[in-house]
Amino acid sequence: MSFPASSVPVHPLSVLSDFRNDFYGCLSRRGDELFELVDALLCTDGPVKTLVDLSLAPEHRRGHGSLYDGINHGRLDVSRLRRSLASLPLPRDSEGRLRIAVDISNWLRPDAPCSPERPFCHCYGRGRGNAQMTPGWPYSVIAALESGPTSWTAPLDILRLTPADDVTTVTAAQLRELCSRLTQAGRWSQGDPKIVVVLDAGYDVVRLSFLLADLPIELVGRLRSDRVLYFPPPPRARGRNGRPPRYGAAFKFADDTTWPAPGRATAEHTDHYGEAVALAWNPLHPALTHRAGWEDQDGELPIVEGTVIRLEVDHLPGERTPKPLWLWSSATSATADDIARWWHTFLRRFDLEHTFRLFKQTLGWTVPQLRDPRAADRWSWVVIVAYTQLRLARDLTDDLRRPWERPAPPGRLTPARVRRGFRHLHRRLPRPAAAPKPGKPGPGRPPGSKNRRPAPHHHVGKPPKTNARRNARKDQAP
Repeated sequence: MSFPASSVPVHPLSVLSDFRNDFYGCLSRRGDELFELVDALLCTDGPVKTLVDLSLAPEHRRGHGSLYDGINHGRLDVSRLRRSLASLPLPRDSEGRLRIAVDISNWLRPDAPCSPERPFCHCYGRGRGNAQMTPGWPYSVIAALESGPTSWTAPLDILRLTPADDVTTVTAAQLRELCSRLTQAGRWSQGDPKIVVVLDAGYDVVRLSFLLADLPIELVGRLRSDRVLYFPPPPRARGRNGRPPRYGAAFKFADDTTWPAPGRATAEHTDHYGEAVALAWNPLHPALTHRAGWEDQDGELPIVEGTVIRLEVDHLPGERTPKPLWLWSSATSATADDIARWWHTFLRRFDLEHTFRLFKQTLGWTVPQLRDPRAADRWSWVVIVAYTQLRLARDLTDDLRRPWERPAPPGRLTPARVRRGFRHLHRRLPRPAAAPKPGKPGPGRPPGSKNRRPAPHHHVGKPPKTNARRNARKDQAP
């Protein structure tokens, strides 16, 4: 096994300084403003309520007009920035394995009819079954997970989904490009353990397993509790004619009478959930049809086999009644250690929710009322860069806790506490942004004049999808 590049000891201050210089090199237009905007975001005390407040920070030496001009008209080399993020030291488990989480977070924009490319975003309500669809910009985020219980992750990519995008296809392209960048950066090489990728039930993990079968990854996703899968068909009897069967015995998640003896079973005592029992069956595959993501598949649909895991715990935090958790793995052969690693990694996926909460509630990701989605993408990358610098500075800042807060153990500072002490570290970091030039604000629109170029309104939602097969049959009809 080759040793990853992250095992080479490098001082954290040098890594942080190099990343800041690399980020400045990614800025080709309004670079000085965008760089100082990140510093203002890092050094401002308290949550970000408005963008104009960031222009008042001492680290931001320009006016508020330059701030908005940088977000609306700046230019950022996203490809280079993605390569820079992939080359940073990444967290690994005890075996040196990378663990990646993929999830979607929504930037809701229900009252912005002049903002284009807004699909309907799924939002959970306060009560059971009160989910609703709200217009907004959904963002697909990929992050590396830590090994233990923590609120830290390592974001590696963010991509806005448009109304015409297929989530599974876009996610497959994201993961494929990420694996290529990790290989080029030396974070993964031939002979290293496979990368574990965890997803929630909103993803079609079976189709992703088919699209990414050639990559060195193991997909682990959650399945609904009403799914029905099938075992391989039994050997065909000699002398029988006709088409061989594609499916064997049915495996119904909601009917335990269809469950044979599990191939693997593990039991483990946990601190938060009590006894955790995992049962695994393989190989199992779903019955695919020419609908949804498979409607454009030519020829006979494939058989995508995997391992099904049923996880059951004694209790949940808060004395809640637990329900069994069903997981799917793209691997068809699994040991007891593999099963334990898969469900442990899936539980670590919820650390990404802490990252989303910090983005929105502390760093003000969804605070700006931006009209252009490209400006929203630019601001999203600014937040990613700021969070990455906090992660690299987690061992370089002091714990400036409030009198009522508990002292944090060494190396266990939360992102909010690291941000609280980042201003003291900022003096030791490189600041390649040039000093602002003296100027004066423009004249603007003359008082009393009317706006003769009103912003156009845009429809919300996904455009109607044409079924190629149905149209082809109509064209062939006499």
